[in-house]
Amino acid sequence: MQSSTRMHLPGLIGLTVIQLWAAHALAFFPHEYAHSIVAWLLGWKASPIDLDYAHPTPIVLLFQLGINQKVNEAPIFASGHGFDAGIIAAAGMVIGNAILSLGLARWGWHRAIAKGMRGWAMLAYWVTAASVGNLLSYVPLRVFVADGDIFSVVRGFGVSPWTVLVVLGIPTFAALVWFVLDVAPNSLRKLWPDSTAARITMALFTAAFVFGFYGLAGLLEDDPIASTMGRICIFGIAPLVAMIEIALVLRNPRSAEAAGSA
Repeated sequence: MQSSTRMHLPGLIGLTVIQLWAAHALAFFPHEYAHSIVAWLLGWKASPIDLDYAHPTPIVLLFQLGINQKVNEAPIFASGHGFDAGIIAAAGMVIGNAILSLGLARWGWHRAIAKGMRGWAMLAYWVTAASVGNLLSYVPLRVFVADGDIFSVVRGFGVSPWTVLVVLGIPTFAALVWFVLDVAPNSLRKLWPDSTAARITMALFTAAFVFGFYGLAGLLEDDPIASTMGRICIFGIAPLVAMIEIALVLRNPRSAEAAGSA
C-alpha cells in the first residue's frame, strides 16, 4: 500500500474514508477482545474469542454498533465478585486501546515510515487517532452514564464516577494533548511535505474523526451529562482542534523530516 506525497486530493479523500472505517474496526476489536479475554482468564467465559457479532446490518458493518464482548456481568456481581467485573470492564479501554491498539499503531507507524510505505503509515496514523478517540468516548464522555463499561468500573471497584474521571481522565487528557500537539501535526507534515492542501484536508479529517465521530458516543446515551459533553466535543472542541492542527501543519513541513516524535 504505497502512497505518493503528491496523490490527487480526491483520491486521497477516498483512501482516507476507507482507512477511517478500517481504523475504527482495528481499534474497536482489540477493545472488545480485551474484555472477553480478561473475562476468560478470570473464569467468567468459556471462550476468549466468543463475541456477540450482532445481526449483520449496514450500521453494524459500518460502525460495529451492536457488537459486544458477550460477557454476562449479572452472575459476577451477584456472586460478590464485583472487583472481577470492574477489571473486565476496564480492560477494553486500558488494555484494548491504551496498550494494544495504540501501541501497535505507533509501532506500525515507525515501521512503515522507515520502509517508505506511506499508505501503511497513513493507516497506522488513523488507528492511532481511533485509539485516542476511543479513550475519549469512554472518559470523560460516559463516566456518569448509569450503564455500560464505565458504570461497571464504578460499581465493581466501589468508587465514585469522579474518582474514575480523575484516575482515567488524566491519562486520557494527556494522550489527547500528545496526539493533537505532537503526533498529528508531525505525522501530517511527514506524510505530505509537498502538499499544503493535503495537510489541511487531513487536519480537518483528524479533528472530525477524533472529536466529532467519537464525540457522538455522548449523544448516543440517554444521559444529559453525556449528551452535553458530546455536543461540546462535536461543536466546540472539534472546530478548535481543526484550527490548531491547520496552524501547526502549515509550519515548515521540511522540519518534520527530522522530527522523531511522530
